[in-house]
Amino acid sequence: MGLILCIETGTDICSVALARDGEMIALRESDLGHDHARKVGVFTQELLQEHNIAPDELDAVAVGKGPGSYTGLRIGVSFAKGMCYALGIPLVSVDSLRSLAACLAEEHEAGIVEVEDWDNSILCPMIDARRMEVYAELFDTSLEPQSEVVAEVVTDRSFFDVQLQRKRLVIFGSGAEKCRGILEWAEYVEIAPSARGLCAEAERKLQAGEVEDVAYFEPFYLKDFIVTASKKKLF
Repeated sequence: MGLILCIETGTDICSVALARDGEMIALRESDLGHDHARKVGVFTQELLQEHNIAPDELDAVAVGKGPGSYTGLRIGVSFAKGMCYALGIPLVSVDSLRSLAACLAEEHEAGIVEVEDWDNSILCPMIDARRMEVYAELFDTSLEPQSEVVAEVVTDRSFFDVQLQRKRLVIFGSGAEKCRGILEWAEYVEIAPSARGLCAEAERKLQAGEVEDVAYFEPFYLKDFIVTASKKKLF
């Protein structure tokens, strides 16, 4: 049984949750973007203070490991590692696409989001990778992976194997909106990345001893970060 601080910063959303025994007890998040470095610390402090929890009462810190925004992932992972170093507690990493799929499964079970033919569906969480590219992974409705994580340039043939299997593809996440007009045969639902999707998996991994080496853990970027020269004329 654990008290876990959960952090997801791999997109424009900065999200921090507190979970006890795999159940979320509090959440703070913002979708304004570009201020994760400040907000992740502020949200953490607010959650701990509001629930009268001292930092040394935490059993672990969990972080969405990616894929996602290079800068956002660095901020979340660096903050999580700093907390773990300071408190001497374990670091748990969770696949960010799986946590996004967990958000959909949770909202469907609660009746908040309706998905047609749920039992015959394949879940396809998508994180925007700019232009027409997305980071994606396929899951069944019990959240078992059905594919590797891919950086997919979306065309009308993308994920076509799902249709050949006579399954219903459900797309969602920060990369899904731009795919709606291309994957016309897929079902689109609005689900945003959130730290609440980490809670249950973080608890499972903590109890199973599936923790990271705090000194050497790095986010899962999927693609190398490329620095490009600015086209602006300074003089």
